[in-house]
Amino acid sequence: MKKSKLQNASYRTLLTNFKEWLDILGYSEGMRKNYPNQLCEFFYWLEQNDINHIDYIEDHHIRKYYGDLKQRPNKTRGGALSNIYLNNHLQSLHKFREYLKKHNKKPFNLPIKRENSTIVEKLNVLSQEEIKDLFMATGYSNPLPRFRARQKALLVCLYSCGMRRNEVLNLEISDILFDKERIYVRKGKNYKERFIPINLYNLQILEDYVYDARMSFKKSSESNYVFITERSIKMGSSAIENDLKQVIKATEDRSLIEKNITPHALRHSIATHFLQAGMKIEDIQQFLGHSSLESTQIYTHILKYN
Repeated sequence: MKKSKLQNASYRTLLTNFKEWLDILGYSEGMRKNYPNQLCEFFYWLEQNDINHIDYIEDHHIRKYYGDLKQRPNKTRGGALSNIYLNNHLQSLHKFREYLKKHNKKPFNLPIKRENSTIVEKLNVLSQEEIKDLFMATGYSNPLPRFRARQKALLVCLYSCGMRRNEVLNLEISDILFDKERIYVRKGKNYKERFIPINLYNLQILEDYVYDARMSFKKSSESNYVFITERSIKMGSSAIENDLKQVIKATEDRSLIEKNITPHALRHSIATHFLQAGMKIEDIQQFLGHSSLESTQIYTHILKYN
């Protein structure tokens, strides 16, 4: 949808406060961007339909808005919006309702059911063979050794350690406890701390990057962050995505390239592989840093499709 400037002052204030709330709670960069953008779409639709306050929202308004959303064309791929997109849009509205409740405001109803989509489709889980191909591709994914080492270290954190993108971005060198074979996550979701076990093989990959390849970046000693750019500043979300895309492209595997793999898909993949190997769901919950076991149990449904 083409971005339009909101005219309604109360909607603009709510949107700003919602963004700040997501940031305070430590949500990922992707959520801090997507949730407000989709909420902005909803507010703009309300404006265009002369609904100028959230207290005036009724069930039939929600149904009409969702019906219009389902009719909206997908400008990227053609056809209608995917079920995954529609469900993500609903999730944004659910999150906004949560915000309203937390701030003692009456939330509107959401009389809409989620669209059907398989768990595999939603999470975009990779096979263990595809993961091996990604690691192998870091041997030739970039002409410069320091970038190849960085990309391999990223795969270790995103897949082998199951870290969220925001956790990887904020990882500091002192957080890698080489002697204890642990990684300390100081800024997880909702600022929840945890320790992640890491085996000696993956630890060696991180050590080779941190104490060898990373030193090749100019002024690298001036930054405490593990993953830095050519100018030795902390990597951003887009930089991680670009590194991952470069590795995927290097595999020359057409099916892998067309999967539209995100950093979070690697986290989903390691959780699924652990479950397939017989790891207890409670241990996977602790590994991923989920506050609720319910969040982890989604992976049990994946086995039905494999």
